Amino acid sequence: MSPFSPRSPADFGYRMPAEWAPHRGTWLSWPHKEASWPGKFEPVPRIFARMVGVLSPHEEVHVNVRDAAMEADVRDLLAAEDVGAVNVFFHHHPTNDAWCRDHGPIFLQRDTPHGREEAIVDWGYNAWGGKYPPYDLDDVIPTLVAEKFGIPVFHPGIVMEGGALDVNGLGTLLTTEACLLNPNRNPQLTKAEIEGYLRDYLGVTNILWLGDGIAGDDTDGHVDDLARFVGPRTVVTVVEDDPRDENHEPLQENLKRLRSMHDQDGQALEVITLPMPRPLEYDGQRLPASYANFYIANGVVLLPTYDRERDPIAIDVLQRCFPDRRIVGIDCVDLAWGLGAFHCVSQQWPAL
Repeated sequence: MSPFSPRSPADFGYRMPAEWAPHRGTWLSWPHKEASWPGKFEPVPRIFARMVGVLSPHEEVHVNVRDAAMEADVRDLLAAEDVGAVNVFFHHHPTNDAWCRDHGPIFLQRDTPHGREEAIVDWGYNAWGGKYPPYDLDDVIPTLVAEKFGIPVFHPGIVMEGGALDVNGLGTLLTTEACLLNPNRNPQLTKAEIEGYLRDYLGVTNILWLGDGIAGDDTDGHVDDLARFVGPRTVVTVVEDDPRDENHEPLQENLKRLRSMHDQDGQALEVITLPMPRPLEYDGQRLPASYANFYIANGVVLLPTYDRERDPIAIDVLQRCFPDRRIVGIDCVDLAWGLGAFHCVSQQWPAL
């Protein structure tokens, strides 16, 4: 019996589906906070427009905007970028920032005699340990979405971010010690208690812990910059071959851990390596550029690209992982100045 809630999502049979499961759509929060891309905000909305252009032929795109005026501005930008508005839906949900992976709704599903049903988990959100206040508008986005669509919502009452978690949809979850055990998130909880919440609210049974994140990552080590499930037992993980690079050692440690890990059925994981792009800096700051920050959608995988020499290698690796999806690389050098990429700004809405 759960020590946290006798009526948690797991008690009702809910679980978090894998990202590659069929989508109803993708959620985005439109960028507007210039301070997140200081001195380099101007190209960022156009990158979002390109995302919409790639995604909308394959699934719905739901966009959080401040109000009708902001919606009109975004519609004008999409038209200027030759992106159609078909399959694009706007919601007047004001946000503090654009990182929908972390403040957006986490969707759960369960199968019942009457068909498949969905629910939303609304974790607490504190902008990665209180680094970037205010974050009150972002914190309520999942419940606003739940209210808009009449979806049941669960409130665990602890801080958690979508980018800190990756699941295979069958019971196994990947995360990192650097993030979830950081005292700026839930200092009152032990590791075992955090695992309890993950089991209760995401329906997982097998939790796999990696160590540290990559250089420049202000999230304290989100797993979506490190390693991602691309199949029920298959994980891709980034590695840095240059032993002089500060990412080399922590990524080798994570690789070692993954190669010793098993899924929920005790089967060893298949581990595939992705290169890291060559170091990317802006204004003297190392950016957390990683090919692991891709987004899996219906028919396509959005891959952030940074490096003409290594981009083709990453595309080839992911194309072999997703033979039935088209890998679409979009330059994210400008987006990465905000310290994130495609997975950080998107949140999947699984289809029923």
